[in-house]
Amino acid sequence: MAYDLVIRGGTLVDGTGRDATTGDLGIEGGVITAVGKVSGQGHREIDAQGLTVTPGFVDIHTHFDAQIGWDPDCTPVSWHGVTTALLGNCGVTFAPCRSTDRELLASMMETVEDIPRNAILTGLPWTWEDYGGYLDAIEKIQPGINIAGLVGHSAVRFYVMGERAVEEQATPEELRRMTEVVAKSIDAGAVGFSMNRFAMHTLPDGRAIPGTFADESELIEISRAVAQRNGLVQAVGAELSLLRNIADATAGRVLCSYGAGGGDLALAAQRRTALEEICVGRDITAITQVRGSGMIYGLQASLPVRGAAWGRVQRMTSLTDRLAALDDPQTLDAMIEEARNNGFKENLGTPVERVFYMGTGASPDYAGGEATSLVAMARARGEHWAETFLRVSRETQGKALFTLRMFNPDIEALAHLFKSDNCFPSLGDSGAHVSQVMDAGWATFMLSYWVRERGFFTLEQAIERMTSRPARVIGLQDRGTLAVGMRADVNVFDAAKVAERHPEMVHDLPGGARRFSQRSTGYHATIVNGQINVLDGQHTGVRAGKVLRHRQ
Repeated sequence: MAYDLVIRGGTLVDGTGRDATTGDLGIEGGVITAVGKVSGQGHREIDAQGLTVTPGFVDIHTHFDAQIGWDPDCTPVSWHGVTTALLGNCGVTFAPCRSTDRELLASMMETVEDIPRNAILTGLPWTWEDYGGYLDAIEKIQPGINIAGLVGHSAVRFYVMGERAVEEQATPEELRRMTEVVAKSIDAGAVGFSMNRFAMHTLPDGRAIPGTFADESELIEISRAVAQRNGLVQAVGAELSLLRNIADATAGRVLCSYGAGGGDLALAAQRRTALEEICVGRDITAITQVRGSGMIYGLQASLPVRGAAWGRVQRMTSLTDRLAALDDPQTLDAMIEEARNNGFKENLGTPVERVFYMGTGASPDYAGGEATSLVAMARARGEHWAETFLRVSRETQGKALFTLRMFNPDIEALAHLFKSDNCFPSLGDSGAHVSQVMDAGWATFMLSYWVRERGFFTLEQAIERMTSRPARVIGLQDRGTLAVGMRADVNVFDAAKVAERHPEMVHDLPGGARRFSQRSTGYHATIVNGQINVLDGQHTGVRAGKVLRHRQ
């Protein structure tokens, strides 16, 4: 028998959690048609001896809603083995949307997710009003990876209630209409509904986005319609009690963002226990960042101090100009003086003691100990921490980057949370916070740190948590495992070498706006629906991704 593609002699980790085996994969018509010993030839073959073969990774928390319009390859996650991405998280989507409300939704996405409004308005075709029309537009773009979408509560609320959506409760008629809009969105292909209860997510005028303080009964009524269609309810910033009540009222699937807390192991234990308690008898799944995450500071990125001198440098768009400014002794002295007087530009109350250097190694040091903190580095040199920041920035020609460990700041507390079978790795947030953070390499970090370096997960355990289990959460029945009849989304990589490269600032958004991007090493091939999408770190130009519309 002839195959379109044969992958030979690899270590097969099939996504089920079972022990790895050595064997081949035969692929025909975008489907896996043989597993084990493949005797026929392939029109194209991949020698996977010494390499690991897994299902493609499923990223269930992205915000590619806008970026996919100008970057159908969905970088950087496609460089990190992701073959399916769920967008529309956190209640903020671009559909449903009347033509008169496009700027409002774009502005809301800018303030909530740090995606430039102008890039959104100019980089998308805006040919739709309902969610099905949005998915139609994505299909015409021909994405490089598979895309599934959630319809957002904020967009639905504004579509039905107009300006009243921001601060008022819905009338019974408005609730009926919202429920109808969500139901039609799922019938047209949305895999579920997302909501946002995070009060810090605001409109440009500072008010909380629509739905933040909506009555619980509204969310439960909409979620009933979602569950009746076997859809997913996703929430950010929601209390566990609300998630429990939704699950009890609907018997449906619920997905939430979670964390280990502020670094206290006792708190992490409490949070793990609380999560596991509400998951008993309910289909609730939590996801969390795979390492300490927050703002990235650096001369090429955001600067950590407010002040006139720091502000002048921050407004410079060229790294060359910023470096030249640091060569001026007066500017340098003024910046140090402002740092002494003004202190650290705290983010959500997180102190400078949680700023850590990513280092100069081949891969960023995301799990470095106290000695890699900016404050400890300064103390060792007898410097103010701002002096250290500026000195290292100059010594590295502006390449130095520092991470504010705002979420999951303690890796041991996170390890304790990961012991829960109800909490999966994810929360890369790719497509959002584009100039602030870079967590899109979460899957690669799982392989390099949690599996290879630390041995916390076996390779089989980690792959299951990145493939079949998130696929089930979305509702995908034909992806996530290496089995005959499954869609051929496949990764081939060197488990001993797979790693992240350092983030870098690029200016490739519409209008030249900037964002962080990040490459990887160790991936040989990523296959989407039977076609090689990425080969040795380079996109092949074949965009075989599909819009995965919901099927009840």
